[in-house]
Amino acid sequence: MSNAITGGCLCGNIRYSVSAPVEKIIACHCTNCQKASGSGASYNAVVPSAAVTFTAGKPRLYADTAASGNILNRYFCGDCGSPIYTQRAKVPEMMVLKVGTLDAPTDMKLVMNIWTKSARPWMHRDPAVEHYPENRPVKA
Repeated sequence: MSNAITGGCLCGNIRYSVSAPVEKIIACHCTNCQKASGSGASYNAVVPSAAVTFTAGKPRLYADTAASGNILNRYFCGDCGSPIYTQRAKVPEMMVLKVGTLDAPTDMKLVMNIWTKSARPWMHRDPAVEHYPENRPVKA
């Protein structure tokens, strides 16, 4: 896994590597992500769960109920509180990695903003990037 992308929490107790490309960033502006991140949005990359290996520590789980009514599992460091990833309970084969936990920048690009109807008015959003008032459209 020499081409793996690595990351971890603030205190370093949780470490992981990702063997899949991490290229597209989606910013979520829902109020739950704002509260969980302590900021105006959560910046995320969707990756296959099988591509992520935890090399140190084990994230703690908080089962959150999303605005849709679905359960969104939020994983974080139990020591420093850093959010690591989220995962829809109904879609365990994919995880939503918090890109702020990556060690080094890659060729990532912000491609979408979701839940903009609850975005903070002071939060800058590039008008050239896709915006959706709620979740992103389901691909057919």
